Amino acid sequence: MNNSARAAGVAVSADGRGLVSQAGAVLLWETMRATGLARGLSDGLARWRAPRAVHDPGKIIADLAAALALGGDCLADIAVLREQPALAGPVASDPVVSRLVAALAGDAPRALTVIRGARAAARERAWALAGDAAPGSGDGPVIIDLDATIVIAHSEKEQACPTWKKTFGFHPMTAWADHGADGNGEPLAIVLRPGNAGSNTAADHIETARLALAQLPRHQRRKVLIRADSGGGTHDFLAWLTARSRRLHYSVGMTITEAIQAAIGQVPAAGWTPAYDGDGQVREGAWVADITGLLELGDWPAGMRVIVRKERPHPGAQLRFTDVDGHRFTCFATDAKKGQLADLELRHRRRARCEDRIRCAKDTGLRNLPLKGFAQNQLWCEIVALACELIAWTQLLALTGTARRWEPKRLRLRVFAVAGRLASSGRQLRLRLAERWPWASEITAAITRLQALPSG
Repeated sequence: MNNSARAAGVAVSADGRGLVSQAGAVLLWETMRATGLARGLSDGLARWRAPRAVHDPGKIIADLAAALALGGDCLADIAVLREQPALAGPVASDPVVSRLVAALAGDAPRALTVIRGARAAARERAWALAGDAAPGSGDGPVIIDLDATIVIAHSEKEQACPTWKKTFGFHPMTAWADHGADGNGEPLAIVLRPGNAGSNTAADHIETARLALAQLPRHQRRKVLIRADSGGGTHDFLAWLTARSRRLHYSVGMTITEAIQAAIGQVPAAGWTPAYDGDGQVREGAWVADITGLLELGDWPAGMRVIVRKERPHPGAQLRFTDVDGHRFTCFATDAKKGQLADLELRHRRRARCEDRIRCAKDTGLRNLPLKGFAQNQLWCEIVALACELIAWTQLLALTGTARRWEPKRLRLRVFAVAGRLASSGRQLRLRLAERWPWASEITAAITRLQALPSG
């Protein structure tokens, strides 16, 4: 039997020339160029550039976002770009980066407004370039999913508090634009809140939704569906959503109260219709019903419908006190006047995709807020949003097939982490990727697509 192990160890020396790691990061910089994000950040943050400063504040923020997209989780991880000036350009030192973050946090409202404005302009450009693949293309609405998450703090940071899950940290509220089954999604807002912030605080839902709507192209703000879990099922939030000036549609979870529980008990057997699974096929052991007529909804928005789902819980699931006859019940409210109940319930249940988006954001810098001050960490959340958007727009504009659905971890392993060699010929700089890298052809094709797009 032949031994397939190497006969000898590998001799290592640090004398390679012209080599670059993270060569796939070229995709991120090309995406910044095509969407105009780099230019928008530079223009907007110019007022924070000190006299005789070497580094552009906009580029520093863009470099931080790229570092997070590549897997970084603190300011110092910008070092992965600093040693590759041929690809990343001049990258600021750690003290310069720290001073800029402190300066922006010192004028946080204005700085956040500028960065959010650059993000919105770049998003409009990215969606225009994406065409039919962009959210809200065709007859469908732009779907915005709201959800909160816990970010644990391991030290005393400003406004870090005990959370409702008996942990310690923060409780940010997030909003995400859904890309549908063929893609992932992108953040529209990440609003930092203390750890003791409520799950169903209407003011926080309203603020997050307002910031999310401001991120959309103006012509798409009248064709929006807001989805939320039961934390959004409050009178004040639904009243805000249904105001005439906004004309928003909604699909929002509702807490099963005693009145709803009593209404469920009045639904006749013929009132239940089969529910669908994630693929739109009839799911055995699950049903839906409309209980609007069995409830007193006088103090809720006009035209609101309440739809309930009944299903047999999976083996080992723990029943709640609101579950009756061995079935689990969930319900949601919507203003939809048309559509089969099973289709409307499936549309609402797909809101769970935003939980995947939050998990990916935690792999892109949101898992730990590395700074001490609250304003600094809110700025960090904005950089996390930029990093997630860079990944989403790269997939939207450059990748095809299943690669458009790859999560950040897989993108880093297959696309961003590819090694390359820089070769200079005349005034042309050529990046040669590893010939035997399985995804080299996909990477080169993606870069070619982006380079064919005009600068934003």
